[in-house]
Amino acid sequence: MILATGNDLSSGDVIWWTGEGWSRHIGEAVDVGHEGEAIIERESAARRVNVAYLVEADGTANGPLPHHIKERIRASGPTVRTDLAINTDIPIVKA
Repeated sequence: MILATGNDLSSGDVIWWTGEGWSRHIGEAVDVGHEGEAIIERESAARRVNVAYLVEADGTANGPLPHHIKERIRASGPTVRTDLAINTDIPIVKA
């Protein structure tokens, strides 16, 4: 599966494309498939997202799990304090 991600312009938060808008929660992200580039172009032009790009992920019972560790870290939340995490169920190290 392919996900669209970027950063929220007002808060800087990591956001994920849901099919209808953007969410801080990767569990709400949808597979953008071959429409990903068009979505990113449209949403970037409308200034709803900053530095958007596509990432590969696997669909799991707990939602999408990005292939790359960078994206898993971005999806789980800040690494400086675990109590600030958005989703502690996202494994940083892929089993």
